[in-house]
Amino acid sequence: MNASPIFHRLALLAPLLCLGFVSISCTGYQLQTGRPQALTHVKKISVPLFENKTLVPRGEILATNSVVDAITNDGTYHIATLHEADAVLEGTMETITYSQVRSTRLDTLRSEEMENTVTLHWQLLDASTRKILSTGKATGSSRFAIDANQQTARQNALPDALQRAATQVVGRLTDDF
Repeated sequence: MNASPIFHRLALLAPLLCLGFVSISCTGYQLQTGRPQALTHVKKISVPLFENKTLVPRGEILATNSVVDAITNDGTYHIATLHEADAVLEGTMETITYSQVRSTRLDTLRSEEMENTVTLHWQLLDASTRKILSTGKATGSSRFAIDANQQTARQNALPDALQRAATQVVGRLTDDF
């Protein structure tokens, strides 16, 4: 049995129709660079040590490392030295606040679970002109259970809150929101 010529033509025409529909469906769309319009020239960022306005020892190191890790994980920008960078990201760890999430059943003043909230203020400056390219505030929070050593519990929860704030900073630098 020989297949009719109509089936042969449809077999040849089907891939061409699929290709046509795919190309038409993408009309008007373009891939973006992953950067806001004002930051299209920025490819390398230098991140000096953040300022620490809290009483947390080595807080500036934790904040800086969190932001560098978030930039590296995102991949839109590269970390560079001050001399090689297109922009400089300066920041300050402004506040750390603690609030009670859950208390014991019999004593409401005795916490079982707490939440810390970290606030970072940052600004992205052009490396050559020192003009402000972008600025903002980011907050990150983390919950932790209170055990025998409350100071250790607070210290262990701080990097998680800083990482969440750093993710907000990078989100503003890459997606502008």
